[in-house]
Amino acid sequence: MLISLDQNMIDMDRSINSIKSKQRVADHGEVFTPPWMVAAMLDLVKDETERIDARFLEPACGSGNFLVQILQRKLIAVEIKYGRSDFERRHYALLGLMCIYGIELLADNIAECRANLLEILAEYLALAPSDELYRAASYVLSQNLVHGDALTMRTHGGHPITFAEWGYLGKGKFQRRDFRLDTLTLSSSFSAQDSLFSQAGRHEIFTPDKSYPPMTVADLAAAFGDAPTEAP
Repeated sequence: MLISLDQNMIDMDRSINSIKSKQRVADHGEVFTPPWMVAAMLDLVKDETERIDARFLEPACGSGNFLVQILQRKLIAVEIKYGRSDFERRHYALLGLMCIYGIELLADNIAECRANLLEILAEYLALAPSDELYRAASYVLSQNLVHGDALTMRTHGGHPITFAEWGYLGKGKFQRRDFRLDTLTLSSSFSAQDSLFSQAGRHEIFTPDKSYPPMTVADLAAAFGDAPTEAP
């Protein structure tokens, strides 16, 4: 299940939200939802926010006001379920991060969002930048938080937005499959039984663009070293 949070719908009172500059508001409609309102909105889907593998997409994530609180709730769930095992705690914390996605139009915002989420995970697991898990998390964030436009579903570089679907296989191994966002949105065409597309094959919608062999934290950390500074 992928839950999408629409920032435009939840900015109910701009007068109480902070802004970086009036020009950015004029150019991009940029506003930031205050923490108390974020918490109230997330409480509407409380059970999902506390499920480690529930996937959330914020199509206008800014610096991560929503995604930060979602990660914090997931990490509380990790601590409750796996706090007695450092191995499981570390891997399920990474899985929680893997299930958070965002798209942001402005480069400084997406960089700040990645940094904010990484800081929360690092603090929870007491990670240093030299730790493999820290670098693995950095790689995941470079894939999951995209500098692009949710309306056109294209990256800043003009490529179709592609998201990695991550799954934990157990014993320290993760599975990755890549899906294009514009293809995934077609799934709504199948919601009506009598729609024009009701007889089409759902398997075509959910066939990944690319699948990867199982990956360990060490593999993900190594991939971060090979990744471009900005995802395409």
